[in-house]
Amino acid sequence: MKRRNGNLLGLVYMAPALLFVAVFVLYPFEQLILTSFTSQSLLGGSRFIGLANYLQAFHDPTFLRALGFTIKYTVIITPILMILGYLLALLTASNRPVLQFARGVIFMPVVIGLGASSLLWYWLFDQQVGLFDKALVDLHIASKMIVWWTDANWALSGVIISVVWKVVGFGMLLFVASIQAISPDVIEASLIDGATYWQRVRMIYLPLTARTILLVTLISAIGSMLAFDQFYIMTLGGPIGQTFTAVYWMYQSSFISFKLGYGDAQAVILTVIIMIGAAIQIALTAKRGQA
Repeated sequence: MKRRNGNLLGLVYMAPALLFVAVFVLYPFEQLILTSFTSQSLLGGSRFIGLANYLQAFHDPTFLRALGFTIKYTVIITPILMILGYLLALLTASNRPVLQFARGVIFMPVVIGLGASSLLWYWLFDQQVGLFDKALVDLHIASKMIVWWTDANWALSGVIISVVWKVVGFGMLLFVASIQAISPDVIEASLIDGATYWQRVRMIYLPLTARTILLVTLISAIGSMLAFDQFYIMTLGGPIGQTFTAVYWMYQSSFISFKLGYGDAQAVILTVIIMIGAAIQIALTAKRGQA
């Protein structure tokens, strides 16, 4: 009886969160799936068309190119965020005042909205008035000003630089918390055994922070797969549609071409890809942990 009452009390405490998830996550997702099987348009009118939207998506060269570009962007930026975030965490993990201040400075861009930071970097990269190009030339890193937004590779590089500046502090902070949670006795024992710093990193820090590494990897990868704001503000999908992300093309399909059902089908496809990728990452991490 006591255990039953405890379970009921737990459900009562969970009820607000469950209600929030049901209203703002599960119900909209259900409507998304249902709409993806219709010809729903923002201009009005809707009829059931089965898998037609999905078949159209898999034969849409622009959507497939956008999906490929999104995966490319994710594959490039996720390791950068992981490695740089972990290195910064190793450098600032101590609680000395100067390192605490450094953590605060690195984390500061995280609190800035992605739209605001993208607009800031758009002007920093501007060939005429931006400071970034001028600094590259003055430091002799580049021989001339770079026109970032007229070349797909330079445009992608510019977006990656802006996003890394914006979000690397978030992963760093999670890694710092995970490193600081390691028992000092373990570190002391490794020092007595004569382990070097990088041996401690490889044999102690990395294994004991594996769960945090998985968490940051998933957050970074999912956020990258859902990239929209930075490309909408900085590249507008250009040049010639070469930096369209999957979400950007969904926006174009749903709100510019008014094909809401077709855009929802693309969203379902992207969601399935993200879920498969996350499941594979979790499975690989769990298998590595059991080895």
